[in-house]
Amino acid sequence: MSLLAYAFMRWALMAGVISALACGLIGPFVRVRRLAFLAGAVSHSALAGLGGAYYFGFSPEIGALPAAILSALLIGWIEGRGHSDGGGHEDALIGAVWAVGMAIGVLFIARTPGYNVQLMSFLFGSILTAGPERLWFMGAGLSVVAATLVVLWRPMIAISLDPEFARLRGLPVEALNRLLLVLIAIAVVLLIQVVGLILVLALLTLPAAIAAHWARDMRMMVALATASALLAIGLGFAQSIWLDWPVGPTIILAATGLFGLSMGLRQRVRGRQKDDRHSLKRQEMAG
Repeated sequence: MSLLAYAFMRWALMAGVISALACGLIGPFVRVRRLAFLAGAVSHSALAGLGGAYYFGFSPEIGALPAAILSALLIGWIEGRGHSDGGGHEDALIGAVWAVGMAIGVLFIARTPGYNVQLMSFLFGSILTAGPERLWFMGAGLSVVAATLVVLWRPMIAISLDPEFARLRGLPVEALNRLLLVLIAIAVVLLIQVVGLILVLALLTLPAAIAAHWARDMRMMVALATASALLAIGLGFAQSIWLDWPVGPTIILAATGLFGLSMGLRQRVRGRQKDDRHSLKRQEMAG
């Protein structure tokens, strides 16, 4: 009997597709803007919301999403203040947000009676527990991210590639930067279901890094990052079932392997291009 005959396997597959689309849409912006550290702070700060939701008896998403968005807005404010006053302390403050969010989450978890398996699935990932309600939540989050980027694609590209030029053109750069951080926060909460809070940063950045080896513009980068994420999640999911490994870490290992393969191929292509240029130059000198 095919594994897809089971409802939970179909739901897991749908969760993987939604996560790959989220990676493809947001990952390239994280890569181009060099926001990996900020995305990591947002993802780990979500632990405060997760722990608080469990402590008070609510669904984890109800706590994780507002906590991630709040931390994203706080990080955006810290970053803006750092650029304006020239203090140079924004990295330390963002690191503090990262640490405080995790500390609050750990305290809530420690005060929650018993051992909650569902909470552990959010820390380390468990795509197999994705059900209809969670898929609706993930689909709604992806729709918000996709619709926002479709409407604001050109302004988002402008502030990502040349913020000073965008400011001269009258674009609200600070507001768009904060909006981008909110979109990153939403994507992080979606990806937590697949690989867990601890590994979410790797899944957000590795497909975009693979795409950066080959893409010539942001549209192509989004397409390649989405394809890379789909391939990594598919390979990791299949390998975890075959080897009886945890799904989340296996997906990350698959993504890392794809990144290494892409980097090796890229270096080989560049080496051939360099050899071709040298050969052409020698032929011109000989002629």
